[in-house]
Parts: sequence; structure tokens; C-alpha cells
Amino acid sequence: MDMSDFGERDGERRSRLLPMNMTASISALDPEACYRAMQAKDARFDGRFFVCVSSTGIYCRPVCPARVPKRENCRFVLSAAAAEEAGYRSCLRCRPETAPGTPAWSGTAATVSRALRLIEEGALDEGCLEDLAARLGLGERQLRRLFLAHLGAGPQAVAANRRLLTAKQLISDTAMPLAQVAHAAGYQSLRRFNDAIRTAYGVAPTEIRRASENRAGSTIRLRLGYRPPFDFSRILAYLKGRAIPGVEAIGENSYARSFSLSGASGVVTVTPAAGANALEARIATLGSTQGALPVRAISARLRRLFDLDAEPGAIATALARDPLIGPRLEQAPGLRVPGSFDGFELAVRAVLGQQISVKGATTIAGRIVSKFGEALPGGGAEGVDRLFPAPKVLARAELSGLGLTGGRIATLKALSAAVAAGKLDFTPRESLEAKIAEMTALPGIGEWTAHYVALRALGEPDAFPASDLGLRKSAGGGEPVSTAELQMMSQAWRPWRGYAALALWTA
Repeated sequence: MDMSDFGERDGERRSRLLPMNMTASISALDPEACYRAMQAKDARFDGRFFVCVSSTGIYCRPVCPARVPKRENCRFVLSAAAAEEAGYRSCLRCRPETAPGTPAWSGTAATVSRALRLIEEGALDEGCLEDLAARLGLGERQLRRLFLAHLGAGPQAVAANRRLLTAKQLISDTAMPLAQVAHAAGYQSLRRFNDAIRTAYGVAPTEIRRASENRAGSTIRLRLGYRPPFDFSRILAYLKGRAIPGVEAIGENSYARSFSLSGASGVVTVTPAAGANALEARIATLGSTQGALPVRAISARLRRLFDLDAEPGAIATALARDPLIGPRLEQAPGLRVPGSFDGFELAVRAVLGQQISVKGATTIAGRIVSKFGEALPGGGAEGVDRLFPAPKVLARAELSGLGLTGGRIATLKALSAAVAAGKLDFTPRESLEAKIAEMTALPGIGEWTAHYVALRALGEPDAFPASDLGLRKSAGGGEPVSTAELQMMSQAWRPWRGYAALALWTA
């Protein structure tokens, strides 16, 4: 196969396969281009479409190691949920549950991406579609219409598919009791879990587990796929300079941090997965836990932290010709936006970083954790022994004597109180502008802080802190341009201004 077929002169070939703005209907998929990508087993298209094979009743990723089926037996869809809706079963060889997720796009698909992030974190496991639509500023019918247009399946079908694929991954890759797997995947009863697995795979969960070879013992291992290229060393270097002492520890090729979610606390460690376009996350719980381990939430947070759902090809196509950003992307292929595991933690870190150095902010963050952070049971792990303080703890904490100004203390108090009271959260809203307005309503949080938090905590690809001095200097070749001038320049980088910011900061 001539790989030049997938090089796309000026993005033409790729746009035929799948429109970059994701605003067209699923009929815009080019079946012939999809088939060629599948023949080449091109990892750049992994997760961007799935193939339904009529002769077997199975659906696969385009990188499936099985023999490529005949063209007349192939139907291509945009999502695993659409394949399930059409009556196809998930492939046990290529394992669609480990494919990269749906990326963030511009226009109405950005709303779908925000909804997908909420679904991934369990918004429809217990909540209703009406509540999800309200959080996004839409009506139920409009949300259903957008999902059908962009994914070929409705929100409830997507949520059911995510539960199913999460359950399949936990059955195959962990030794968790099946009752815990059911709850961790989002099922409200063991019977529903068993029925879903039997319907989807034709066998009981116990049979899938017996056939699995990758058992993880007491430590849960998850494989988190991405689209290459992916520069893990670069993202580690960025995170290392900002790692919070006691909460995060970064090695030469690993990232570790503490967590406390849904009554479970422990340490999660992330390293590259051998022989795959994926990262491997090892989750170790410490002490006693109450309720099921929130594996889906941890997985979603890690995907956001390492920006695993980014589409490097689309970003490069959009920005490659820009005289300022293009050359920097060439130096950093597959550039990712380092996100965050916890939105509140990142927001506190952003407030601490206002008008002081990265090192100074990290030092103060370490003091806060040392004084107010809860110790992990059993001493934690090497370099990771504390939890970041909860919002309600910082809201009433005495923060003087830690190197903070009075104004910064007031801002941290207001931020913590708002989050503790449920007036502010770090989940997506109907638009980037709505979230910025929500954050800047707090005293001491301006446009820079709000955009920085939206970029890293929410994964908003078009967030852009234009007033940042480093960005203005980089854009001006050493002599800072004005904020207004940088704002005007950045219009050409939409909807990927966040990636342009990272390129200016780091490349």
C-alpha cells in the first residue's frame, strides 16, 4: 500500500475521509478512503471510524490485526455506539474499548465533545438526558439531533456503549470481582451487567475473563489509546516543572499521583504501553474503600491530563502554513496540551501562578499540601504521600504565613468556597465563553486565569490566555506584542488556539 494515499496534499484526502469540522452527517464518510486506511492499518485513523463486517457481525477498529475483510462486507460508521446500534458485536481482538476517544472540534461538534466528556464521567449512569442537555444549554431533542448527526447514535446509546466497553476492559485486564466491575462500569445492577455482556458478546462475563491472558492481580491496569505521534517525554517535561510536591511525582518515563474519588484513595502511575500506541495506567488503592472504585472517572481524567483524544493530523493541517506556529509544530510533532487530573487543583495552581514564577508557585503549592493535605494510608508511594486539600478544607484554612499576598488568599478562599458550595465546577458548559464568564465572576480571577484553567482543566482546544507575557513575547520574537494584537493574530489559529499557545510556550 502506498502510504502517500494518506499523506493528504493540503489535507484534501483526510477531509474526504472525515470532515475536519465534524459538521457534516455520517454520510460524508468516504467508504473507499476508509477501506484504504483499514488496509494500511494506519494508526492515525484509529478511533475516527469503525468498520462493521456483515459476514461476521463484528465491528472493528481500522487497526485490527485480523485479516482485512472484503470491501463488499464492510460498512463504516463514526462511533462504536453506532455500530452497536446497528446490531454488531465488539471485536475481541482489536478491542474497541482501547481505541482513542472522540476529539474536540469546532462548531456544534464542540458541544457534542463536551457532552461526551460528561457521559464518560458517568453523567447518564444515574442522571437523565434532560439534566445533561440543561448543563449544555440545549433541549433534549436538539442534543439527540446533534449526536445522531456527528456520531450516528443518540446520547443514551453512547452512554450504554461506554458502560459496555469499560466493563469489557475491566473484565479482560483486571482481577476485580465481577460485581465491582459492574458498578465501576456504571451499571446499576449485576443483572443488567450480565445481560449487557451476554447480548454484546454472546458469552457470560466469566467466559471472557477465563479467556483473558492479561490479568493484573490486585493492581488495576488500564490501556489508554491515542493517535500517533505522541511525545510523552515533552508532556512529562512540562508537567515536571509544575508537579505539586507530595501529590505528583514524575520520573524519566513515568507519571504518578495521588487520588481520592468516590470514597476510594490511592496512587495511579502512568507509563508508555509496550508495543502499542497507548499509555498504561496502574491504579493501586490504599486503605479501606467505600463503594466501587471509579475506574471510568479515573480513565477520563487521565485522558484529559495527557490529551489522548487529540487529533494531531487535523491540528497540523490547520496550523502548518502559519508562519509563526507552523515551524514550531514541525519541531514538536504531535504536540499535546498537558491537562489536569483535578480541575480544582489546577485552578488553585493557576491562582498561585499569577504574577510569580512557575517555581515559586510550585513551592507555595507544596506548602499548602504539606499543611492541609491529608496523608495517604500506609505512607503512599515514593514521592506521593498526600492528597490535595479538598475545597471545603481550603475554604476555611488559615493561609497566612505561606508566602501568599492578602489578595491571593482572598481569591483562593472565594474559589474554594464556590467549589465547595457547588456554585462552580470544572465540567463543560454550553460554550467556552460561558465557562470563562462563570470563572471571572469570582474576585481575583481574570481572563488569563480563566482561559488557562479552561485550556488545561476542561480541555477546551480554543482557550487562549492572550494577556500572557510569555505568549506575547514569543509572538513578537522577543519583544512583546500587545494583548489586542495577539488576540487578532490568534483568530487564524481557531479552533486550535490552545495548541498554538503550547507551541509558543514550549517549542
